[in-house]
Amino acid sequence: MSWRRMLKCFTVSATLCVASAFTHPTTEFSKHKLRFPYQKMGLTPQQAAAHLLSRFTFGATPGQIDQVVSMGLEKWFQQQLDASLPDDEVNKRLSGYDALSLSNEDIANTYVNQGQIIKLLQKEYQLPKDSLVKDNKELIKSLMKKYGLKPPQELYRQLINQKIIRAAYGNNQLQEVLTNFWFNHFNVSLTKNQCAPYILTYERDAIRPNVLGSFETMLEATAKHPAMLEYLDNASSVSNDNAQSRKQQNKVMARRAEQKMEETMNDPKVSPIVKQALAARKTQGLNENYAREIMELHTLGVDGGYTQHDVTEVARALTGWGIVPLIKDTPGRNFFDAAKRENMEKNGFVFEGDFMFKANKHDENEKVILGQKFPANVGYAEGIRVLHMLADHPSTAKFICKKLAVHFVSDHPSDALVNQMAAVFLQSKGNIKAVLTAMVNSTEFWSKDALREKIKSPFELAISSVRATQADVQQPYQLFLWASKMGEKFYYYQAPTGFPDKASYWINTGSLLSRMNFGLAFATEKIPGIKLNLKALNDNHEPESVDAALVAYSNILLPQRNNEENIKRLTQLIHSDNVEEKINSAASKNKPADAADDDMMSESDKAHRKNENAALSRKNKAFNVSYAMGNNSMIGQVTGVIIGSPEFQRR
Repeated sequence: MSWRRMLKCFTVSATLCVASAFTHPTTEFSKHKLRFPYQKMGLTPQQAAAHLLSRFTFGATPGQIDQVVSMGLEKWFQQQLDASLPDDEVNKRLSGYDALSLSNEDIANTYVNQGQIIKLLQKEYQLPKDSLVKDNKELIKSLMKKYGLKPPQELYRQLINQKIIRAAYGNNQLQEVLTNFWFNHFNVSLTKNQCAPYILTYERDAIRPNVLGSFETMLEATAKHPAMLEYLDNASSVSNDNAQSRKQQNKVMARRAEQKMEETMNDPKVSPIVKQALAARKTQGLNENYAREIMELHTLGVDGGYTQHDVTEVARALTGWGIVPLIKDTPGRNFFDAAKRENMEKNGFVFEGDFMFKANKHDENEKVILGQKFPANVGYAEGIRVLHMLADHPSTAKFICKKLAVHFVSDHPSDALVNQMAAVFLQSKGNIKAVLTAMVNSTEFWSKDALREKIKSPFELAISSVRATQADVQQPYQLFLWASKMGEKFYYYQAPTGFPDKASYWINTGSLLSRMNFGLAFATEKIPGIKLNLKALNDNHEPESVDAALVAYSNILLPQRNNEENIKRLTQLIHSDNVEEKINSAASKNKPADAADDDMMSESDKAHRKNENAALSRKNKAFNVSYAMGNNSMIGQVTGVIIGSPEFQRR
């Protein structure tokens, strides 16, 4: 079979997978017990364990299916719901990641952007206000060394690497799968500079601890976090009306401040960056971005029964929700002493970690949201009431439960299943564990139509490859580069929608080629920093032929599946004349480029990338010699083709 034919078969398989219907009756649900009806649906314990692992982990590891059967499927799932298994391997691999435990304030004043650098240059060396970074590189190096400052790219690399390590090696797999799911639901993006420094703590503090708890708790945690406040501009949303109700002296002060701002804007000595910040401050007013997205994307859904009037009213209710000043003008400076904070609290300000409710920026007037009246002069409490109302709404229950069912069951879950889960959501006040229990106790989850119905995203493909082969990932960032090339540059998705969760988004001719290239490069150890011992997966036995290897490693990498048809398709590809050329191309022509390349990149980061590229070049040469000598390259080729095959793409 030709390479094009192989891709066409892949496309047809994926299309059939998406098109499968999903109509099954509802089942009884017990909020206290896990009762899996897989036998009723004609599955063996081994088949059921494989399905359970495909949905609630990033991929089964060798022998894990038998371990789950031996333990008991319900007991294994309960362990995952508890999310309390030790993670020694993860902790060991993350031991050198110094940014993971930092506060937002420490991050904001350690991983500095160009605006901060300019301000420090001006203060430290008495440079003119229009100084530029590119003209003072040596001074910047000295300044950063003096104060222990680092470029943002080093922070982003740690953020990306820790996600890969946790997903690949974590024992609490359901927690990691849900962290990925809920981050995508409450998406923020590294593409927006204002929120980028806070994304590490956003995932760490607002998402991961709440993924198996209360939906309302997570909704509030995301709403108050600096990353979300900056990403959807709620940190700058202030009342349009309150200025009219202020005392006359405040109006006089406002006019004086406006006059001073105009003078500054017209001063040619003031840097463009400062003028840009002042211009943004001048145009501050009511911003509806977050109000719209919290209803459309986070809670009610686009058909959730709200109007544009409700969007405006929610935006007014959330005015004044902002951030404690985190970026210091001078290293070591504190913005608020205890006396000042206490006085602000007496005037209605609220401080909670890095969150600050600015009472003087809040719309104090009466509001009507979704038919409910919100009286005037309530302040911070009315925003909390809005979040509670949205979290507890029937439309939210249905919208959230459908997203969960789409992710864990099929691209097209039945209305009956969604309604069943939504009823549990409302009954349990948004308890995520209860909703997942209802889903996994349903017959629809265990239907044979649901088996392997979902298509892996690029991130899921990369991590499942690591887990299936027990690979040693020494340079996690390389997997990020490959996932990006395959279409999923995680943490960088710009739209608040997050990545779509359907096969039709992930599968096309270009992505299929990239996936096959990834499989070949991965399995033949042509990705720097990825080490495999493929013989160990087969009890250190080397198959006698390519055909024998294809059968053996299909059973290892795709357990509890009918591999006969997939093996037939792959046999023709394995025996094609130019398979070696395709393997070399997979790691050379298709090598992703590192996007982190600008004036703010540290010398150590640049050196690290240079070493990665040099290692890739050496590995390409070493592989060519190895191939010519017949040194175990056959197993890598076979494994790579299996990983790139249609069947491995399914979960």
